[in-house]
Amino acid sequence: MSEYLPKEVREGLELARKQAMRRQSRLRLHVGDTVFPILRFWETGFSLDMEDAPQLRGLVDIYDGTHHLYQCLIVASEEDGSTMIYEFKRRTAALDKVPLDFVHDENAPVALLN
Repeated sequence: MSEYLPKEVREGLELARKQAMRRQSRLRLHVGDTVFPILRFWETGFSLDMEDAPQLRGLVDIYDGTHHLYQCLIVASEEDGSTMIYEFKRRTAALDKVPLDFVHDENAPVALLN
C-alpha cells in the first residue's frame, strides 16, 4: 500500500508516527549528560530514533520521567527502518535504598527503652 504513495507523503507519515511514539513514551535513556527518548521498550531491549541515537554500547541509565528505573549494559543490535534496536546484556533495577548485606529479623525490636 505504501509503495503507491508519493515519497513526500510516506516521509510525512513516518515523521508523524515517530512523533506519536515519542509523545506516548515517558522513558528516557541517559548516557552521561545526553538524554535520548525511548520509542519502544520490551523485556530484552528497546529502540531509539536512528537520527537521534548513535551506535551506543556500554553502561546507560533508563528513567521514567524523573524516576530511575534501570541501570543497563547495552549493545546496538540492528537497524529497523528508521529506528535502532538495542539489546540488554545486563539490566539491573535501580533501588532507592542500599541493599542489606545481612538478614533482617522480622521480630526484632524497633527501638530499645531504658
